[in-house]
Amino acid sequence: MAAPARLILASASPRRSELLTKLGVKFEVVVAGVTEHEEATTEPRTMVAHNAALKADWVAARHPDAFVLGADTTVFIDRVVLNKPRDLAEARAMLRQLAGRTHTVFTGVALRRHRDRVQVDQGVASQVTFRAFDDAVIDAYFKLVNPLDKAGAYGIQEGRELIIAGWEGSFTNIMGLPMEVTKQILTEWGLVG
Repeated sequence: MAAPARLILASASPRRSELLTKLGVKFEVVVAGVTEHEEATTEPRTMVAHNAALKADWVAARHPDAFVLGADTTVFIDRVVLNKPRDLAEARAMLRQLAGRTHTVFTGVALRRHRDRVQVDQGVASQVTFRAFDDAVIDAYFKLVNPLDKAGAYGIQEGRELIIAGWEGSFTNIMGLPMEVTKQILTEWGLVG
């Protein structure tokens, strides 16, 4: 009987690890040593697809027999991508820009295995509508959530009652790994039973 295929998650994101664990698959984490493309004016679907593939390819090149899953997520509003803020001032500015408005969350997902040239790329988009709020709400939100490790300076899984009015599309996409698409891809390659 052949050994089960190895799966590696090419991401340091604790949210992606948590979501992948819920699928019941065994995986390792190897963080890609790459510089992601994060130019604010880049077309968001292109950017997240590029970054997801960049991470997956880097890890797959070093582990050619393993399946490698890469993902990248960004927030898009006013024709500009909002990646992870550099500091709290930028995080505050991002939340002010999003307040009372609807934006799009894009995630690119890439699966690679170099041994047999497996290359799968998918993209997912969800809409998020923010409540109207002031700086006092932002202060309260920052006491609950670290905005610095999240695209758009927020996470939907914690403190959302303060800032989020609603969403359309994949909830897990907004968290950073669209599970519907991820499960479909992993099932096609025999990684999920």
